[in-house]
Amino acid sequence: MTQIKTISFIGIVLLVLASMSMFTVSETEKAIKFQLGEIVRDDYTPGLYFKIPLINNVKKFDARVLTLESRPERYLTSEKKNVIVDAFTKWRVKDVATYYKKVSGDIAQANIRLDQNIKDATRSEFSRRTIGQMLSSERNELRDILVKALAPKAEELGVEILDIRIMRVDLPSEVSSSVYRRMEAERARVARDFRSRGAESAERIRADADRQREIILAEAYRDAELKRGEGDATASETYAQSYGKNKDFFAFYRSLSAYKGAFQGEGNTIVTDPDSEFFRYFKQLR
Repeated sequence: MTQIKTISFIGIVLLVLASMSMFTVSETEKAIKFQLGEIVRDDYTPGLYFKIPLINNVKKFDARVLTLESRPERYLTSEKKNVIVDAFTKWRVKDVATYYKKVSGDIAQANIRLDQNIKDATRSEFSRRTIGQMLSSERNELRDILVKALAPKAEELGVEILDIRIMRVDLPSEVSSSVYRRMEAERARVARDFRSRGAESAERIRADADRQREIILAEAYRDAELKRGEGDATASETYAQSYGKNKDFFAFYRSLSAYKGAFQGEGNTIVTDPDSEFFRYFKQLR
């Protein structure tokens, strides 16, 4: 029984020693092996490795792409105008041994060191450009310049800068208010200009419409007068032809029309000589 316990104890010890002698490195990690506090290896690729317990120890670091989000910073452009710039940086560990020696493998320390270098380089580049250039396609050019300029300083920290992006370029609040007021005044001026042009066009269209109206009315009156004249001529011709066929009947018909016109209302009074030609047919009826 004692022998079985001894074998079990030895097996457990060997198992513990074996677990302490092995370590793995994943695709998202970089590792450093130390021997009594000194770096002996830092070029591990993903896989399973061995170490000597109590003599070797291993530290692992994140090898993925990391993001540094800088606080908005105030920069001065070549026009001597202040702008507020919001940017972020993508970086990753390149030389893990240097990374460990410079910042102890601490991401926060690396971000602080990188942030200061990035702000210094960005401030220098902004001082050479205007606001208009920063808001145009020159952002891509600025990104390439910053990445190239910061590469040596990033290498000193054992890291690699992959990308620097300017997310937003704003004017300070006190300047923005002034700019907005100027923009508002400019838009109001443009609106007044459009309204005055519209009023001018409206008056021109209205005047042209009135002129066309007068022309149409004049032409209509002319055509109406021509038609009326033609009608009167036709009527006169018809009357003449009718008069020529039966003069007595025509005279009688005309007298009836005159009587009808003279006695349209009640109480109409005509003052004339009873023997006048107007009452000729009244006399003949007696």
